[in-house]
Amino acid sequence: LADLYFSATIADLGYAGQVFVYAVDFDAATYHEETITIPLGRGIELPRNSDAGTSRFEGSRAALEFSSGGGRRAIHVEWANFAGRPLSARLSFTEPPESTFIVIPIGDRRFYYNRKINCMPAAGELTIGGEVRKVDPSTSSGNLDWGRGVWAYRSFWVWASASGFVDGIRRIGLNMGFGFGDTSAATENTVLVDGRIHKLGKVDFEYDPSNFMRPWTMTSNRVELEFIPFLDRSAATHLLLIDSGVHQLFGRYAGTVTLDDGETVRINDLAGWAEEHHARW
Repeated sequence: LADLYFSATIADLGYAGQVFVYAVDFDAATYHEETITIPLGRGIELPRNSDAGTSRFEGSRAALEFSSGGGRRAIHVEWANFAGRPLSARLSFTEPPESTFIVIPIGDRRFYYNRKINCMPAAGELTIGGEVRKVDPSTSSGNLDWGRGVWAYRSFWVWASASGFVDGIRRIGLNMGFGFGDTSAATENTVLVDGRIHKLGKVDFEYDPSNFMRPWTMTSNRVELEFIPFLDRSAATHLLLIDSGVHQLFGRYAGTVTLDDGETVRINDLAGWAEEHHARW
């Protein structure tokens, strides 16, 4: 949606699981979030692979199901009390021809596998209370963040992402970051344009961790971007073994990226996010 961002997550850490949803209103620069933490991850089902299968959780407060296969994905979420109102999401997505994969080591005995899909045309409905929001694939895009691995207990990462349009026609997606795993082995820095991935090298981030709302910059030999935040989604979890803190900044990107064929694409007012995350899982 052009003025709303909706996110749903199912995560299994082994000794605990979490499901959470949140919605960001771009015009009002506000958000609301609901989280359920599940001891031992009871009731969470996850598929082996990122290209097919179903992820699901069903409990008394919420039910989430993500299905995939044949180049399409679907989300069904029912959350009984979302800021005092029932939330229902029934969304479908069409995958672009290409997406971003990374497999890198974490130390000597651990690894990180991740798949990111940007710019999936999205269709369906999002209902909060009695308000129904139609999701039109000509103006709406979905993102996937699918990860697994054997991770270190202490983690840190910075991640920047966006999916939208250039000149109102061409779909463009950004995926950049650092900090998680051995990124000297590989990075997940890519730009997706018209369904095709263009691999970027190392991208340098500059931001102020004492004031996340100040402008961020992302630069490399092929990237010149400025990110201006309008909202800091700050979330923290402190539960025995789990300690997590994230500043996820929603804002807009402007600048240029250079594609593999040398074309320079100018970006203006592209909605997305950039985040810094510290965790002990």
